[in-house]
Amino acid sequence: MALRLARRRSALETAPTASGSAALSLQRNTMRRNELKAPGPDPLRPEARLRWRDHFTLSENVLHVPGMHREHDGLRIAHLSDIHVGQATSAVRIRRAVAEVNAREPDLIFLTGDYVTHSPKPLPRVIELLAGFSRPVFVVLGNHDHWVDAHYLRTGFERLGYTVLQNEHRVLQMRGAPLTVLGIDDGRTHRDDVEATFRGAPESGTRLVLTHAPPTVEKLPANGNLVQFSGHTHGGQFVVRGLTEAIFRRAGQPYIQGHYHVRGNQLYVNMGLGFGFGGPYLRRGTYPEVAFFTLRHAEAAASL
Repeated sequence: MALRLARRRSALETAPTASGSAALSLQRNTMRRNELKAPGPDPLRPEARLRWRDHFTLSENVLHVPGMHREHDGLRIAHLSDIHVGQATSAVRIRRAVAEVNAREPDLIFLTGDYVTHSPKPLPRVIELLAGFSRPVFVVLGNHDHWVDAHYLRTGFERLGYTVLQNEHRVLQMRGAPLTVLGIDDGRTHRDDVEATFRGAPESGTRLVLTHAPPTVEKLPANGNLVQFSGHTHGGQFVVRGLTEAIFRRAGQPYIQGHYHVRGNQLYVNMGLGFGFGGPYLRRGTYPEVAFFTLRHAEAAASL
């Protein structure tokens, strides 16, 4: 399967372009770096001008999903992953990302793991920096979270009112129709249990899967019209065309960034908000990302 490497566009390319021609497609409409000037006072930094390390990339995506409830056509989702709170990631960048998500008022917010890296010292900062989302938040954990302190993170997120899913699911009523969020625990540390996650869950309708490691998509029920949101790869971190893909495939990570179709389901791999831009872990050809999605019913989109 061909890898779709994200291409960064200039800040002038801000107008999204809609496409309804391909029923089973995701279109990355906009990818731009944040404006240099902060639009208002930053609670963590009084100066209007931001440092390079405080920036992140926005992506706007349209997902055409067959089998989902028509009432969910137009539903908006924000997705953040691999935040890696600590010296490697700007705290201002994280708080600006939270503010940007709130400003866009999505219906749901997904966080897909790796909130810390190796040290337990940033654990309290994770809860502090990721507090304040104004819409329902669903959380899964990543490999680094389990290596550091998964219990602390789960407890902290639950204190914020966020829903943490570890091989569990929740059925929500949204716009008068059920929407199922399935949270599979981290596959990198072999804690993923797809069977337990799907046990008792609806077998049709709008079903969205959260899990940290992208290859878990291969364990999902085939041809289920599922959409999986993941992270873990940092978009390849340091991309060298051809070489990065080969290394990741050999490591069992063939899904690096962007959108894929796998066994009758869809997968989106977020490039992650953490690292790069002045931190000790450099990025090349990949950028800190906050992704936004608009869900479209595939049949409705095809009729446009």
